[in-house]
Amino acid sequence: MDKQETTPRDDAIRLLARRDYSRAELVSRLTTRGHERADIALALDGLAEEGLQSDARFAEQFVRSRLSRGQGEMKIRAELSSRGVTDEMAYEALESEAPDWHRLACEALSKRFDSPGREPRERAKRERFLASRGFDFDQVRHAMAHAWESSR
Repeated sequence: MDKQETTPRDDAIRLLARRDYSRAELVSRLTTRGHERADIALALDGLAEEGLQSDARFAEQFVRSRLSRGQGEMKIRAELSSRGVTDEMAYEALESEAPDWHRLACEALSKRFDSPGREPRERAKRERFLASRGFDFDQVRHAMAHAWESSR
């Protein structure tokens, strides 16, 4: 099918059939496909009114997906922001899941490493791992102290 034959709405529906996208992601993808910004805005407004596109729903699914991967709050917030989700919407999506960040950090750490490490270099490696996953200092410290308690 030629680009001229598809509308922004058709292309957006095709994308949304595979997975949810934020509005900003759809704008970017549809612009890349050669659609005009004004046409894209009209199409996405219509899809939002019909409930076919929702940044709130996208944020909720994104948060659940990232939590199942063992990612921390800071990384999840940053990724949502880069996808055009507002801070308020990100907060609401995170609050609806109400994760126990300390427990999640412990699970991620114990899944990846079998001990806290004996040498400072080994402990630093584990701390960097958790920090790269988006856990804050307090969560990293907690995980380093408690991650392997249940396996003893």
